[in-house]
Amino acid sequence: MASVKLQEIIERQKLELLTPEIDIKGIKITQPDINRPALQMAGYFEHFEATRLQIIGFVEYSYMQSLSEKRKKEIYNQLLSEPIPGIVFCRELQPDPLFKEIAILKKVPLLMTKKATSAFTAEIIRWLNVKLAPCISVHGVLVDVYGEGVLITGESGIGKSEAAIELIKRGHRLVTDDVVEIRKVSDETLIGTAPDITKYFIEIRGIGIVDVKTLFGVSSVKDTQNIDLVIRLEDWDKDKEYDRLGLEEEYTEYLGNKIVCHNIPIRPGRNLAIICESAAVNHRQKKMGYNAAQALYERVQSSLAKRREEEEEE
Repeated sequence: MASVKLQEIIERQKLELLTPEIDIKGIKITQPDINRPALQMAGYFEHFEATRLQIIGFVEYSYMQSLSEKRKKEIYNQLLSEPIPGIVFCRELQPDPLFKEIAILKKVPLLMTKKATSAFTAEIIRWLNVKLAPCISVHGVLVDVYGEGVLITGESGIGKSEAAIELIKRGHRLVTDDVVEIRKVSDETLIGTAPDITKYFIEIRGIGIVDVKTLFGVSSVKDTQNIDLVIRLEDWDKDKEYDRLGLEEEYTEYLGNKIVCHNIPIRPGRNLAIICESAAVNHRQKKMGYNAAQALYERVQSSLAKRREEEEEE
């Protein structure tokens, strides 16, 4: 099961650890959702998702302050006896001494952020959804072309990395070469990233390893990118019938999500970078509501209908 260390969340979200006495090294978050324990503060613990990160905002904090000392002790003991990975106080709110004392006793880390509750909640859920999303690794190259994430796949040695270098020289941005880590962050969205060990590097046969960030500058690389289009490179087969109009989209599937896929035959003289650029711009145009193949089809149909009308008049 995917997990994120609490220490990583603290560093990423710039949280302040209010209980340094607690060793947090082994604490991990396994769920992308959070919980605001308002009902638990009122004494209702049915269906309590204790393994989620707990967020305390101004409403929960105000209710805690209104409790009697006896009730506080009961509720705090019951709440902090659960296997909670961490509790975050928003708006720089400070837990009362009793809450902190019981939290240290039960080994539940307390954290604090300056952010407003809604802003922090939205950001932590978005970040955890990416970090804990289902993930697979595929062989290919991912490039940001005019804002479209283009995943170039194909057999080893067919020219994926060479196409990527040409695209980078033309002003586009590399996300990853050779291995693409694909994460499903929603039913519509796949995000591609590079493994840490190969980040910003490209392997070109005959030359070796090239550091794209060093050679072409920081504007030539990107850490993450939505995958919008797949271009599958294959050797030209003269006996195979290739799509020449593009009236019907072909798809490939990753982690249950369908992505538009173009099969591009390779033969000497074809400029792969320009083909990838054209495919990306055409895909973007389709998303904006214009389909060139459909426009041509309608133009041909209109021309045929007009010719038939003229023949009938004669």
